[in-house]
Order: sequence, then C-alpha cells, then structure tokens
Amino acid sequence: MRRIKITLSYDGTEFHGWQVQPGLPTVQGALERVLSEIEGSSVDVHGSGRTDAGVHALAQVASFDLRNPIPPDNLRRAMNRLLPRSIRVLDVNEADASFHARFSAAGKTYEYRIYRGETCPPFLRLYVLHHPYALDEAAWIDAAGVYQGRHDFSAFAASDEKDELGHSKVRTIFSSGAERTGDLLVYRVHGSGFLKHMVRMMVGSLLEVGKGNLDGAALALRLMPGFEGKAGPSVPASGLFLVSVDYPSGTKPGQPRYDARAGTSSPGSV
Repeated sequence: MRRIKITLSYDGTEFHGWQVQPGLPTVQGALERVLSEIEGSSVDVHGSGRTDAGVHALAQVASFDLRNPIPPDNLRRAMNRLLPRSIRVLDVNEADASFHARFSAAGKTYEYRIYRGETCPPFLRLYVLHHPYALDEAAWIDAAGVYQGRHDFSAFAASDEKDELGHSKVRTIFSSGAERTGDLLVYRVHGSGFLKHMVRMMVGSLLEVGKGNLDGAALALRLMPGFEGKAGPSVPASGLFLVSVDYPSGTKPGQPRYDARAGTSSPGSV
C-alpha cells in the first residue's frame, strides 16, 4: 500500500465545504469518487482541515492510500481529467507511511480579501467581501497585530459537533497583518491551527474596529479565557482562501521532504 500526498487548489463556490455530506457536492467527496474509480475500490481521503462551504483553497493538502502502481505524475493527470474543473491537483508525491495531511501539519496560512472600491467587478464578486463603506483602515491594520501570540480563541469559534469533547481552543498565531493594494484590502494570518469560522470571526471583529465599534483593547479582551459571548460577526465565506499548509522538514534520507509552504499567493490571486 502506498501513502500519497497531494496538493490541490479549488474554487469553493459550488461546494458545500470540504467534508463529505450525503447528497451534497463537496471537495472530499469529489476526490474520493475519482480516486475510487482509479483504484477500483473505495479510497478514503484525509485533508489538512475542513474548509467551510464557499471557502477557496490555493494549496490544500490531502493524503490517502493506494494499491494502484500508477506513477505520481500520471495520477495527477488522471485525477485532473476526471475531476470537475473547479478542482485542480497541482502536485502528487509518494509519502512516508507515517504522513497524515491533518495530523502531520504544523500550521496554516489563510487570507481574507475585501474589495474596497465603489463598484465590485463581476469577476471578483465570488472571491471577495465587497465593503465600499467608510472604514478606518489604519486602525483596522494596527488591530490585526493583537491576534499574534498564544490565545484562547473560544470567542472566535462557531459551535462545532466536537465541542462536547472538551478540546482546548487555545491556538498560536505566528503572524497577523493586512495591507491595501489598489482596491483590495487583504488580511493574512499564519497560525498553528484554526477553529470553525475562526478566521471569518477574526476579520469580522477587525471590521468592527474599522467602523469604530471596537478598539484594540476591546479586541484583546475577547482573547481572554472566560470571555462570554462571541467576539463579533462572521464575514461571508467567499473572501476566504486557504493559502498554504506547513509541514516539518528534515525527513529521513530517501523520504519525501515536506515543504514548510505548500503554496504562495498574491493579493491578486485564498
């Protein structure tokens, strides 16, 4: 049995998220259907994480096992031939049997894009939040740094079926910042892991700062253990992109090397 690691990109507009849901189109479901056809038997695909309905990915990572001896590059071509055009497999590699797309991941980078111009071009409407209204962008950008460090993000998480397990909602944010390029205000965050709707609520809270409804101190208060309620509104999924997934380097000789960056992006390109 071979362990395979793939890097893929997808437009999440037409999918009900990553995770398989009966009767609904999902990214995981599309991958498992295609791979099961290639393998001739059922194939379980594990992603680095679950993106929500409407969220896009520039470089999601997934892993699965195959018996089929098809070479990696031929597998990539076969998958792209069978998958919908909204999903493209960028890279296929043999991986060590211990590799798991989710459990081996060391961090992720997300990007959220806000279009600030008065009229949003129609070809951008599915990939941005259109917000042409008054906004203190300097305060917005300055407040983004409040998220850096190790914090309790309970107030920034939507309810999840796993909540009953009592898992910690403490996460480490390595970097958090934003910049304006033309009519795009782009927020980028790199962290050890993310909770359900976490980035969307982080951006929603920053918008409240830009509107003058919150300040940096109030934002920091929402990161304190025991804060009651939710931090702020969750922005729409359409502007959110999974940019890259981190994996440890320094694997043993003869094994594939897991690059710290699975992909890159620019404000014009989640």
